[in-house]
Amino acid sequence: MPTDCLSYRDTNYFSDFICDYLDEKSELQVLYSRFPNLKNFKAQIDEKSKSGNLEHNRKVLFNVLKKQYASIEMSESTQKHIESLTSKNTFTITTGHQLNLFTGPLYFLHKIISTINLTKQLKETYSDCNFVPVYWMASEDHDFEEINYFNFKGKKIQWNSNQTGAVGHFKTEGLEQVFEVFSAELGRGKHAEQLKEWFNEAYLNHHNLADATRYLANALFGDYGLVILDADDKDLKRLFIPQMKKELLDNTAFEQVTETNNILEDLGLKIQVNPREINLFYIKNGLRERIVETEGVYSVLDTDIAWSKDELLKHLDEVPERFSPNVIMRPLYQEVILPNLCYIGGGGEMIYWLQLKSNFKIQGITFPILLLRNSALVKTKKQTEKLEKLNISNQDLFLDKNSFINKKVRKISNIDIDFSEQVKHLESQFKSLHLLAEQTDKSFIGAVKAQEARQIKGLKRLEKRLLKAQKRKLKDQIERCTALQEQLFPNQSLQERNTNFSEMYLEYGDSLVPELMKSLKPLKGKFTIITL
Repeated sequence: MPTDCLSYRDTNYFSDFICDYLDEKSELQVLYSRFPNLKNFKAQIDEKSKSGNLEHNRKVLFNVLKKQYASIEMSESTQKHIESLTSKNTFTITTGHQLNLFTGPLYFLHKIISTINLTKQLKETYSDCNFVPVYWMASEDHDFEEINYFNFKGKKIQWNSNQTGAVGHFKTEGLEQVFEVFSAELGRGKHAEQLKEWFNEAYLNHHNLADATRYLANALFGDYGLVILDADDKDLKRLFIPQMKKELLDNTAFEQVTETNNILEDLGLKIQVNPREINLFYIKNGLRERIVETEGVYSVLDTDIAWSKDELLKHLDEVPERFSPNVIMRPLYQEVILPNLCYIGGGGEMIYWLQLKSNFKIQGITFPILLLRNSALVKTKKQTEKLEKLNISNQDLFLDKNSFINKKVRKISNIDIDFSEQVKHLESQFKSLHLLAEQTDKSFIGAVKAQEARQIKGLKRLEKRLLKAQKRKLKDQIERCTALQEQLFPNQSLQERNTNFSEMYLEYGDSLVPELMKSLKPLKGKFTIITL
């Protein structure tokens, strides 16, 4: 199973913000506590060990997980991990993801594999500690349109529902029709039957989307000891009451994150999220809406629900499960209830986490190490052979389509289509004309510049026409090249952001996850290209 690597910057698919973070640019170091390298985990362990209420929170977490796993078949390794969470020398490595239908894009697998592999690497280095991989289900998210579909062989498999509120509560009604459509697309065969079984068991035999997702993630990764957590739980929310009270009364996140955002703007960096005055939602019976405050009255936006300050705090103490953190507060909630050392996420997630450190500090919560998840491109052996035959490098594949075609035409053409030497020669000739104009009549300078620009433009126009002519002549060869690129970059996007794991499972079956496990190195900091 050959692998190759590219720097994230060289792929041109990752923002300068993320690439600068990976390069440890000095101006970004104020945004995080420790960079993700192996030696820094020792200090992170020491700091997290001193967190207040950690022992009590471990017990609550253990009890909640035992309850959530009561109706699911648990592997021996997952059971050991859950039981170890009550120990003071056990720590978690966490990734989070939305409850996408049938896992959504392929990077769902990459996230979880990065998390599992990091726990293994940490155990090898810090053998006196235990490290538990955790998948945090985003069950309180309310953006159903982002998660109600997945792509399969260029087709959109979609679930339509009129339900509202937190998606984890959504009933799995209507997924029978989705199953029928997906089954027809899968066809027959051993691997197809396994995919049908997973989909059927997850979505047709479980009552809500959170339970369905837990089943599927456990089926894929339970044997590796993955612990799946639904934090939409009364007992866990009770642990978060002090931080929610501070948020409701003092607008701490708004003040702190706004200040950080100003720093980012001064650095010319794109801001991922903007805080609100109150960064909490209210959940109840299909409702998930913002809590707002106006002149001392707290209310739920677009409803008749309202409280005075004292009534709100009393309500929070009584039913903390109805209060839901938004994207700004969710990371804080995670770090309160977990003995966590590191969060693993995608590029967008990393950016908004990097906006939050100051809010963690004012709330007195340890800020975790932030690690960009592994990204990968998976090629078949047949595709790799074709690429080699067509002399297409891995780096060529990451070019946009037009640049890719132009580069290939120039490479395989039997004539030189590069006019850069002619342009240089023309520029050197005009240098002497510029000198002559300055010595004789300066009014002549403008005419010389205009003539130079005209002739250079003419040369470049000729180059484009020649390139276009060669594209027509080499049409068949170019189409073979672009067909390969399109297979690996569907919709001119990274494979992992578009393709569902089921396409690859049809090809590789049960070897898919183990092979990815072997290839993805979480602390390597490179984009991985894998031939399977």
